[in-house]
Amino acid sequence: MKLKLPLLLIISLFFLSCDKENKSSKEVYIKGQIANPSSEYVVITKNNINIDTLRLDNNNRFEGSLKNIEAGLYVLRHPPENQIIYLEPGDSTLVWLNTLEFDESLNFSGKGSEKSNFLTNLYLLNQQDNDLILSYYKSDPSEFAEKTDSIRANRKQKLIDLEDKYEVSQDFYKIANSIINYEYYDLRERYAFLIRKYNSSLVDKIPSDFHSYRKDVSFNSNLLEDSYVYLNYIDDFLRTKTLEECAKNKPNDKNCTNLNSFENIRSRIELVDSLIQNKNIKNTFLDRLASQGIVYSQKVENVDLILNLLKKMNYSGNMQKGINQMAKIQSDFLPGNSLGEKIYINTKKDTVKLKNFSRKPMITYRWMSSSPSHYRWQHEIIKNLQFKYPEVDFIGINLDMDHSDKWLEVIKKNSFDPKLQFQATKIRVDENLLKNYLNKLIFMDAKGNIARGDLQVNTPDLENKILEFISQK
Repeated sequence: MKLKLPLLLIISLFFLSCDKENKSSKEVYIKGQIANPSSEYVVITKNNINIDTLRLDNNNRFEGSLKNIEAGLYVLRHPPENQIIYLEPGDSTLVWLNTLEFDESLNFSGKGSEKSNFLTNLYLLNQQDNDLILSYYKSDPSEFAEKTDSIRANRKQKLIDLEDKYEVSQDFYKIANSIINYEYYDLRERYAFLIRKYNSSLVDKIPSDFHSYRKDVSFNSNLLEDSYVYLNYIDDFLRTKTLEECAKNKPNDKNCTNLNSFENIRSRIELVDSLIQNKNIKNTFLDRLASQGIVYSQKVENVDLILNLLKKMNYSGNMQKGINQMAKIQSDFLPGNSLGEKIYINTKKDTVKLKNFSRKPMITYRWMSSSPSHYRWQHEIIKNLQFKYPEVDFIGINLDMDHSDKWLEVIKKNSFDPKLQFQATKIRVDENLLKNYLNKLIFMDAKGNIARGDLQVNTPDLENKILEFISQK
């Protein structure tokens, strides 16, 4: 929800000195206030480099001066949330937000604020399109093409109106226009993927020029490195392109649409290597895909192949150490291995071996109290599956490590069955690594012998896989 006018006036008056204090045209002065802060600081980054860290005072306000910065996209981070902003030397940016509605409440004022407000509004419109795509993927491709043309034309008119009103710089106009284009491209990639996966009868109706924009795409834009729309486009292009190639070479292979299959992940890794030279962008996708490939590997040979691919590519991303750690962890999660002797903590704070969790076959899932939207969504699915398949115990494994009180508080507050909830004992793994396991399911017998571990909570045909698992017991 955007700030109402009286409150916005109060905040603007409170920070009125901002323009006066910004004496150097080479600086950007930034001030702000955060309601319901989720951390003690705000971080400004560009291309994954920390530009400045601004700590909140006792009134949840922050301020700072960014010296000698270039005009362009930056990221305003207030962990765990973030949003892109546009800054130019000479700007005086006033920020207000409420973490309870981070993106909806985020509001900029002061000199140059119209640019960041425009990008935030684009983001909110883009989020609305996430629902739109689910409504339109059953539509005829020509009809969907018209819809995307209309969306892009509307966004571009908004940009023209902004330029007419504020005379924004050509550098900003170029970036904003590119973001609008990549949103348009992304909608088409996502549509193409969805109809190939769920409505293949429409594939032959795709117009020949539906993907004509691909010839204009750059996978190495320094200006757009921080744009979520640009990175989303690359991600969705990789998915669609890999599916297209698989369908072309293996027309009867239903596994082509399985994004967790080893062949699919390997194909996307190889595509990243062939298309992307920008080191930051390339490592972003190699980090993500290599982690995913290892977490869902079903054979030690596949884990080794991922590591060898990265070595061949001279991979040097931030996840280099973490991926090697994950490879070691995954060796315990491969089918045929047993986790029966592994120690966990129950809700009475007693230690217990996994083989004593249940007398039924088990499916374990993982969650963290620091990701509330995820565990709420996840538990709704699990609750429904537990009702449908009482022959199996769905076991929650909490990964909070040293935060047992928080874990127990979440269980009580959300009425989770305490008999089916356990916490992993302390392991020396970075929390960000553990997040790669939050959607992973492991199918085991009552003794903890692993049957499979290549499925996610949101796998489309998960219930068929559960039925197969039950029938084998």
